[in-house]
Amino acid sequence: MDALSEIRNVRSEPRVGLREWFKLSPARQREARWGLLFISPWLIGFLLFYLVPMIASFIFSLMDFTLSAPEDARFNGLDNWRRMLFEDPNTWQSLGVTLKFALVSLPIGMGSAFLLAVLLNSKFLVGRSFFRTLFYAPSLIPGIASILIWAQVLNNSTGWVNRFIELFGITAIGPSGLRWLDDPNLIYIAYTFIGLWGIGNAMLINLAGLQGVPTELYEAAEIDGAGWWSRLRRITIPMVSPVIFYNLILSVVGLLQYFITPFVLNQGNGYPEGATRFYMINFYKQAFNFQNMGYGAALAWLMFIIALVITIALFISGRYWVYYAGEQK
Repeated sequence: MDALSEIRNVRSEPRVGLREWFKLSPARQREARWGLLFISPWLIGFLLFYLVPMIASFIFSLMDFTLSAPEDARFNGLDNWRRMLFEDPNTWQSLGVTLKFALVSLPIGMGSAFLLAVLLNSKFLVGRSFFRTLFYAPSLIPGIASILIWAQVLNNSTGWVNRFIELFGITAIGPSGLRWLDDPNLIYIAYTFIGLWGIGNAMLINLAGLQGVPTELYEAAEIDGAGWWSRLRRITIPMVSPVIFYNLILSVVGLLQYFITPFVLNQGNGYPEGATRFYMINFYKQAFNFQNMGYGAALAWLMFIIALVITIALFISGRYWVYYAGEQK
């Protein structure tokens, strides 16, 4: 039996669904009630700080409501939604900018975090603990400080990146070096560099998943004559696919809400040439700069719907490539 077959043969007890709740013994029901009691602080917090605000924001999306004149708030039905979807070009332009950046940043960020975790999990690497700490440490630096540091590192005339490129004799890169933060063709690469500075959390999660893979699976694969690439593709990736899926969901939601970097560097003005006018920048301007809270709430709900649809699609796709040890097929 090969290693992949051993993975697929793992089974566990069936899950208890809602229908089985009333069939539980009194002792099990008592345990469940105690469990609900212990998570009740979270449930209360969810109701007060998530569910109620969401309902309020949906009501605001159906109103003409501004922060400067709350007493003049009035119900306007679907006017905000019609304006957002059919009359305001900034909605789709900013959404396009966000999705374009996500297509660049997502594979680079996730791939870098996973490959770095594989490297740091290698038993042949000397000083693994030191390098794990070294790569995780940048994620502890406050985000604003990191962005300001990278603004200097990517400076076209004095930045370290351009100075490093010049060491290889590449000097014909423009009169003042590569304009990382000023060129619309390079700005997404620059923002991806800034994002890679903080991949320590994703790297650590991947590393924890890699360390949970049973070593006997690798031993069985080696006996079968599997090489490094075959073990990575047939054992490592299937076994850590739930971790990859978890990081994928977090990364997608985070990229849809991308805001801080363009806001700190450009105050949300879209420089250069509108390439950094992300969706959340548009939302911030409408809701807080223009104080049009009703229209801002509609924009927030549109992003929630988009994120929900993408997340559901990812969960549906996960049935075909995410492997859960003990899941019954």
